[in-house]
Amino acid sequence: MRRNFPVWAVYGLGFVPAVAAFGAGLSGLSGPDPIRALEQSLGLWALRFLLAALCVTPLRRFAGVNLLRYRRALGLLSFYYAALHFLAFIGLDHNFDWAEIGREIVKKPYAFIGMACLLLLIPLAATSSNGMIKRLGAKNWTRLHRLVYPAALLAVAHFIFAVKSWPLEPLLYAGAAVSLLALRLAPKKSRSLEQAGNA
Repeated sequence: MRRNFPVWAVYGLGFVPAVAAFGAGLSGLSGPDPIRALEQSLGLWALRFLLAALCVTPLRRFAGVNLLRYRRALGLLSFYYAALHFLAFIGLDHNFDWAEIGREIVKKPYAFIGMACLLLLIPLAATSSNGMIKRLGAKNWTRLHRLVYPAALLAVAHFIFAVKSWPLEPLLYAGAAVSLLALRLAPKKSRSLEQAGNA
């Protein structure tokens, strides 16, 4: 991605998969269970954008690629897709039957874990603006946004439990998430590179 690529275009391109998923469902191209296909697509893209946001710091730290200006957009896209995934779950799948939804969240691990992940993403999205950074202070904002790490692990766990088996795809996403989190514990390449990335 070029550094002069506009941030607004990231949002525009980011919503293309959602439009495609809804279009496939409406046109009957998403298989015998279009609601489940839509839920899975939205959830998978939420995970992809979350992992993409987590890639920004390692790329800057170890490869000198500064994509920091796009991290907020990637994180918000992850939240938007997670919210759409949840809305599809409660609205299309359960027709806003709150008693049934509550039972499923309590009894089924995939639903409980997914709800926990969404709850972690909400404060991250709500405090993503520059104004909130100033209001909270840089240190407090940084501490709060470390919630992205357990959120990523919960998102992967939700995926694994939702598919109810151990196929290769969710394991690859799990490996990617663990690797990205492990990179955060690795020593910085150099202070000069980190300062250059902040410039």
